[in-house]
Amino acid sequence: MKSTGNRLKDETSPYLLQHAHNPVDWYPWGPEALEKAKKENKPILVSIGYAACHWCHVMERESFENDATAEIMNTHFVNIKIDREERPDLDHIYMDAVQAMTGSGGWPLNVFLTPETKPFYGGTYFPPQKAFNRPSWTETLYGVAQAFRERRHEIDAQAENLTEHLLNANAFGIKMPEEADTLFHPEKLQECFTQFMKTADRQWGGFGKAPKFPQTFSIQFLLRHHYFTGEPAALEQALLSLDKMIDGGIYDQAGGGFARYSTDAEWLAPHFEKMLYDNALLVSVLSEAYQLTHKPRYREVIDETLAFIEREMMHPGGGFYSALDADSEGVEGKFYTWSRQELESELGEEAAAFCAYYDVSEAGNWEHTNILWVRKPMAEVAQSLKMEEAALSELLARGRKRLMEIRANRIRPLLDDKVLLGWNALMNTAYCKAYEATGNEKYRDQALRNMDFLLSAFRDETGQYRHTWKNGQARYPAFLDDLAFLLQAMLQLQQVTGDLNWLERSRELVRLIIEKYQEPGTPYFFYTPDDQEDVIVRKKEVYDGALPSGNAVMAICLYHMSVIFDMKEWKERSLDMYRLLGNAITRYPVSFGVWAMGVQELVEGTNEIVLTGDNPEVLMADLLGRYVPNKVVLTTGIKKSDIPLLEGRKGEGKPSIYLCRNNTCQAPVFSADSLISLINRDKKQ
Repeated sequence: MKSTGNRLKDETSPYLLQHAHNPVDWYPWGPEALEKAKKENKPILVSIGYAACHWCHVMERESFENDATAEIMNTHFVNIKIDREERPDLDHIYMDAVQAMTGSGGWPLNVFLTPETKPFYGGTYFPPQKAFNRPSWTETLYGVAQAFRERRHEIDAQAENLTEHLLNANAFGIKMPEEADTLFHPEKLQECFTQFMKTADRQWGGFGKAPKFPQTFSIQFLLRHHYFTGEPAALEQALLSLDKMIDGGIYDQAGGGFARYSTDAEWLAPHFEKMLYDNALLVSVLSEAYQLTHKPRYREVIDETLAFIEREMMHPGGGFYSALDADSEGVEGKFYTWSRQELESELGEEAAAFCAYYDVSEAGNWEHTNILWVRKPMAEVAQSLKMEEAALSELLARGRKRLMEIRANRIRPLLDDKVLLGWNALMNTAYCKAYEATGNEKYRDQALRNMDFLLSAFRDETGQYRHTWKNGQARYPAFLDDLAFLLQAMLQLQQVTGDLNWLERSRELVRLIIEKYQEPGTPYFFYTPDDQEDVIVRKKEVYDGALPSGNAVMAICLYHMSVIFDMKEWKERSLDMYRLLGNAITRYPVSFGVWAMGVQELVEGTNEIVLTGDNPEVLMADLLGRYVPNKVVLTTGIKKSDIPLLEGRKGEGKPSIYLCRNNTCQAPVFSADSLISLINRDKKQ
């Protein structure tokens, strides 16, 4: 019997709307569902996923669309569906609970709560029949319902213990570790480098074994480590990782843009979903790699990836959508894969060369079909085909164009068209860094347009921010990540435009974050604001995972703003954030990659750069194109400013550059080359 729809019909989340016609009586998270659970004294089943999640779709087809299974769920539970991207705060809490219970986590996340929303049992994917050493979903439902009826006191005790565990997980950072004062030393950076390289795949790039994620923070640290120390192995591993991803199936060879991760060590077979944040972080690190190496392929991939973003993931108003699904027509990767026969039919006599370069075979290189990837350098393939490299390059470009024309007529993967503040801010930073690296003014203009959209769509009349936006409606209070990433984007935007107004907005934002998110008694910040009432604990996130930790980004931004505004309180707060984590940063840098780059800056020093004089923008583009990590760049304007870093800088005459490092200022210089010479001289001392 086809459902006429449940309470998810009026939601805006594409993930919740996917479940709006399940026979399960789903509720969104909110007062109606929570009050029903208390009134009827029923356990709550919370099922968390996201629109581009393959196994979420599988469990929906197998269980949530099954009438008999839905009847069990509706009889015994109050069922709540949550989009983890809309409510990452709830996802963090209940994911931690399931990991504490089972030792692992992931999505779909299915967790059972008491009517007071405290977790007592859960897991990830449950099969429809017992398999994979997992009980079936129906067995699980009956077992939990029976335990709740017959052993309620045990359930409540388990829930209390788990909630106490979640509270205790916030306890770090209360006491200064003994090793805090040893953190800011060059040997600690060497220790970070050693730890990164222990997990490095020296053959295929990246870190660890399959499945392989991009780990952009690790790559970024290695690029900077090479810059500061000259260590060749750091540069070699960073570039190998980028090169192998760019050549792999994780990169869309025809249309640009990166998938979320690779299922194998060689980067051939991705999990095909494309996430906004992955592409933002990869564009940022590719921009640094291009500044450092001037390798043309890095610029090409920056351009191709941002072209993909604008073509397939941009709202007409200037915001960016969240994700593209891995599946189309119920098949993972179908939109992106090719048969040899299809390419021969479409590309004609040029198909053989195209297939040779992209490893396309009759049998297929993945599940009887082909993912385009590059196994050999173009020069080697051209030689084997007895072609000139330039001719092969042009042939490949024609082939890719034709493939995109074919794709335009395929059934597309689902677009998750909600707009998230934090992910958009990461992409805003990526556009700024792409402008720095390439000098393409379109990227700076796009960053400005996007920021205008964010401030219009997500900020209300009281000055408070929201987390998600769709169809003109902004929902849910912003989380720490949203505002930390927005702060980072504003600082980056000031740097590429010279507009000091972004610093004023940044200062306002810092004050808001401190007011609403700070944890009393520590320098850290909670994930949720102080007036959010529908979470059982206020989480404090510090690990750098697929996304940077909001606390790590705040530590870096507070330090930069303390330099700009001479705010000693912000500087000490930033330093204490590092000190209280102590040597965990250098012992486990893979989990603290952004923190490690912050320590790197504190050890190596910050380049405080001020551009002054008539038309200082003539120097700006040249300066920004240079690879200078850990810099604060300000441009004096005609108007008076209360920014201490600009005090005493002359605002007229010949365009000039002032450099200060380690509390010492140099005489002005008049070209980017001269500035780089000054920085390099200090670097060697």
